[in-house]
Amino acid sequence: MKRKLNDRDAPEAVSSDTKPEEKKPEAVSSFTDLNLDSRLLQAITKQEFSRPTSVQSAAIPLALSGRDILARAKTGSGKTAAYTLPLLHKILRSKNPTSGGHKTAGLILVPTRELAAQVTKAVVSFSAFCGGLIRTENVTRKEDEKVLRARLADAPDVVVATPGRANALVEAGVLDLEGLLGLVVDEADLVLSYGHDEDLKALANVVPRGVQTVLMSATLRAEVEELKTLFCNDPVVLELDETEKEDRNLKQYVVKCGEDEKFLLIYAIFMLKLIKGKVIVFVADIDRCYRLKMFLEQFGIRSCVLNSELPANSRIHAVEEFNRNVYDIIIASDENEIIGSEEKSSKRRKKDKAAEEEEEEEEATEGAPAENETEQVAPELGDSQPKKKKRRRHERDAEYGISRGIDFKNVSCVLNFDLPSTSKSYTHRIGRTARAGKTGMALSFCIPKTLYRKHKPTSIPSCATDEETLAKISKSQTKRGQTIEPYDFDMKRLDGFRYRMADALRSVTRIAVREARSREIRQELLKSEKLKRHFEENPEDLAALRHDGETHAVRVQQHLKHVPEYLLPGGAKSVVGGDVGFGKIGENRIRAARKRNVAKGRKGKKGKGDPLKSLGRK
Repeated sequence: MKRKLNDRDAPEAVSSDTKPEEKKPEAVSSFTDLNLDSRLLQAITKQEFSRPTSVQSAAIPLALSGRDILARAKTGSGKTAAYTLPLLHKILRSKNPTSGGHKTAGLILVPTRELAAQVTKAVVSFSAFCGGLIRTENVTRKEDEKVLRARLADAPDVVVATPGRANALVEAGVLDLEGLLGLVVDEADLVLSYGHDEDLKALANVVPRGVQTVLMSATLRAEVEELKTLFCNDPVVLELDETEKEDRNLKQYVVKCGEDEKFLLIYAIFMLKLIKGKVIVFVADIDRCYRLKMFLEQFGIRSCVLNSELPANSRIHAVEEFNRNVYDIIIASDENEIIGSEEKSSKRRKKDKAAEEEEEEEEATEGAPAENETEQVAPELGDSQPKKKKRRRHERDAEYGISRGIDFKNVSCVLNFDLPSTSKSYTHRIGRTARAGKTGMALSFCIPKTLYRKHKPTSIPSCATDEETLAKISKSQTKRGQTIEPYDFDMKRLDGFRYRMADALRSVTRIAVREARSREIRQELLKSEKLKRHFEENPEDLAALRHDGETHAVRVQQHLKHVPEYLLPGGAKSVVGGDVGFGKIGENRIRAARKRNVAKGRKGKKGKGDPLKSLGRK
């Protein structure tokens, strides 16, 4: 079966015994050559898109012709516009003011809430000049069921959802897919890894036959093949070479060090400004997020955290502020890593469950939990199956993901403070930098077996296999034509910093981490829930919110914020050598002021110069 478009630009099934020949579309130099609606071209011009990217020039003509598409494209390559523009074009062409009724025409499925917000923003911006003809709704946000039903009562033209939420809305009779013109599954290889397989199978049974489907993915794995059989009919497969080309702009380095030396190195890197620009720091778990944040606070280094416990609105706002250069350091816990198969994903979920139960037992022995730690999790609209009520320390968002999909802009460096568990997760982490033709750097810390558990206060179980993981990562990068170069910091040059590092680490106790974690959640919940309506009406007020404030769980020692010159013999340049892309350190402020005074003929406070001599000096 193949399809053609009817007078409403809707796909219509027709019989055919021959398979159409697939031809590689020719590259186009301008969006005007794509025959898109003039209102969409206005929005493209406003966003200052110069020319279509490879995935856009290849996918948009095929989508406009009615073909199903399976495309492999890297995040940041313009794939959102590649499926959004033809979908909006079809919806605009199908609009008939004289016809009664209104139906949802486009459904975009994404694996995480963060990506849903990003895609919704893109759809709204592309339809800005459509005169209100296209209404888009993001149904992934946690809100009252009555509010959600009211937003979907008039059948928005485009709905952005996770598969679990979309399936729940369809089963509840809130979302009607009868008039669907286009279905998009973004980050298709991730969707099944997040446990949405049952929801997707249920949606495949209710999506009308013949609906045009676009699958966008970073890899073409077995999961994508399964989705193709569920939704697609003879799709065109597009494999683009952008990923390999952009990898050339990325430099990768690894530092083998002790567990406490991780903190020493990151302190030196940020304090001495050895890395300039915006940095994403990946850590192993949520506790690690707050421990590192509070450690850096001791030295006046501000950062914000990103993890699955924070409300979705707060996470999305933090990413937006990071992209607007409000702050430069994000510490992200990548709990939902890309494992590579559903079997491994289920094992990881069981492992997380066991860890949560262990935490609950620890809390029971230490004392009664705080008020905000005794809430029971009730089933909500959007879960494919009702959840059993149980006590949890904090509720984690299963639809959270930060290493893939989210469009972080102008990231100079990805710092793997803790190595990921798989080479695939590493690849997606470092994909946050060196994008759109820009250069970037990935720096990873690795714990050799001989140094594991040598500093128990900073030791975590995942570091036990760092060397094996690094070997797999190196092998994977070699296949991509990339090398991870070892880089040796001169650790002896940092001996002067060690006592400061140890002093700061002693302040960040386990109790302090727990208090900071709870306080952060309370503050972000207040920002996210209580003020949500106010921020919708006054979006400019969001600029006043900061996510990189001090936790106040640990007393900040002011003397640690200043680095005396004697701590670094030979200057910061002596700590690192070679072409690693590190910036240079400016001159000490006090010493520079003394030099200026000497140049003006002043000697300082210790000795007063002869005023007659200074007057006679010309």
